[in-house]
Amino acid sequence: MKVEQNCFIRARQQDGDAVILTLEVGDMVRESFRRPGQFLHIRCGEGLLLRRPISVCTCQAGEEQDLITIVFEVRGEGTAWLASRQPGENLDVLGLAGNGFPMEPEGRYLLVGGGIGVPPMLGCAQAGAGRCTAILGFRSKEKAILLDRFQSCGPVQVATDDGTLGYHGFVDALVRRELEGGGQYDAVLACGPRPMLRSVAKAAGEFQLPCFVSMEERMGCGVGACLVCACDMADGTKKHVCKDGPVFDAREVDWNG
Repeated sequence: MKVEQNCFIRARQQDGDAVILTLEVGDMVRESFRRPGQFLHIRCGEGLLLRRPISVCTCQAGEEQDLITIVFEVRGEGTAWLASRQPGENLDVLGLAGNGFPMEPEGRYLLVGGGIGVPPMLGCAQAGAGRCTAILGFRSKEKAILLDRFQSCGPVQVATDDGTLGYHGFVDALVRRELEGGGQYDAVLACGPRPMLRSVAKAAGEFQLPCFVSMEERMGCGVGACLVCACDMADGTKKHVCKDGPVFDAREVDWNG
């Protein structure tokens, strides 16, 4: 059940180009949390009609106030407005929305994040309680975010496009190397740009390993009533990222669409 409410900004931090906001969200986590990978739909300014979907990085249930942390970069007018908010201000928030990643309590997962798709994987790493390995991709060392927080949860491997940090190349190569090395996982969970997700899904398929991907699409209503976030499926149908996703079994997605 999604809840709309005003949420108090408790803290604001900057991590490179990324903005980190910690929100007090009432009982939203206790009422609406299902799995890591859900998102908030946030109103960004009075003059902007459409809300902006922002993935949840981490969330915590509390006795009085639940806490949700979101991490994002400025990509347009809406996120620029959101980035200018300060502690003590309130945000009009709809959430928690989406279905999240299918994680079993004792499951072992290979977590793959790319760029601004990295933050929602931190919630998965925390839920995995040390049973997960994270593979994170960035354009360069300067673009890397949240590494210390991931390292506190378990093993981390990093790839950068320019080789300034970790492996010089793309995350799918590290996925193959990890699986070839005998890493035993129940599934691969991934979030990031569509080309990255396609490559990671292909790598997981080579090892007959289930792969679940969080799709990034522009959203309108956030409740499945419009067609803005329609995603092509392999069976020829369309599904809504806001209502049916954002997480899908990679085998369901039409990667050529």
